[in-house]
Parts: sequence; C-alpha cells; structure tokens
Amino acid sequence: METKYLFTILIVGAILIFSLIAAQGSKEKQQPTNPITSFYDIKAKSIFGEEISMSDYKGKKILIVNVASKCGLTNQYAGLERLYNEYSENLVILGFPSNEFLRQEPGTNEDIANFCSTNYSISFPMFEKINVKGSNIHDVYKWLSDSSQNGWNDSGPSWNFSKYLIDENGKLIKQFSPKTLPLSKQIIDLIK
Repeated sequence: METKYLFTILIVGAILIFSLIAAQGSKEKQQPTNPITSFYDIKAKSIFGEEISMSDYKGKKILIVNVASKCGLTNQYAGLERLYNEYSENLVILGFPSNEFLRQEPGTNEDIANFCSTNYSISFPMFEKINVKGSNIHDVYKWLSDSSQNGWNDSGPSWNFSKYLIDENGKLIKQFSPKTLPLSKQIIDLIK
C-alpha cells in the first residue's frame, strides 16, 4: 500500500514539474533597458579551469544555457552545437553545467567535458559546473536574473536548458524557456 502511495506521489510530482516547465513561456520585455552593470565585467572559469572574461565575447550575440547530462532535455546539446556551427560568425554559445534541478548533472568537470565531446562533439565554450540559483549563485546567473544588474529581468532559470540571449553590446534581450529548442524560429530570428 505504501509503495503504491509513494508511486502516485512521484507521478503527480513529475506531472507538476513538467506542467510548470510547459507553462513557462519565453520572457521578453518589449523595450529591454540598458544594463546597470556591464556583463563584460564578469569572469567565469572554463570547464578546464581557465579564467575567461565575458568581454572576450564583445561584438557577438551570446546564448547562455544551463546544461545537464542526465536530463530529458539533454538532447538539446545536438541543436546547440548545430546552431553554433551555423551562426558562429555572429554568435557564441556558453554552456554552464548545473546540478540544481533534480541533480541531473552529478559529474565532475572532467566527466562533463568527456560526455559533451564523446556524445555531441561540442565545440562551443563550456564552463565549470556552477550554481544558477540560490545563495551561491554564480555572477553570470546573478546578472542574468537580477534587474538591478541587467536592466529588466528578475527571472532565473526554471529548469535545465533555460536560455538567455545577450546582444552584441552586452544587453540582455530575451530569456527562453527550457522547452524552446535551440533551432527554433524564435531564436534564429534574433541571432541573424
């Protein structure tokens, strides 16, 4: 009897989580304002431990994605790689592994790098595993989800593979829900 009850609770919980993800649409303010704090002042460590300044990406659109290797959305890596290969002249994709959504990224940085290389031949920049929410939130995600820094958006990632688009001048222009596929018209229209 207890097993049946626990199974029912797990099913209902899973349905609620996926309903929340599905209900989360792309977020966009019609007139995003200029950021109060420059995105280009932020630094992060690559998945190999090298410190990288976001100013290295000035002049390109930046798509930032919190990624995980054991998520139902993990196959979005393939679309992200294709998007990067097709538009890398004007776009850079930055992958930030995170273990905060049902612990779906349990590996070490080395494990994650090997997974991405072996399974998806990822060539876009990957960064070390970070926190994308909570009290230990990384500076990149603090900027993305705090209107006092980015100028308009207070929404953090709702799940793995949430996406944020920054324009060539360092202005956050859109947040996409995890269900928005990398090769969707919504994304491609904004990066062309």
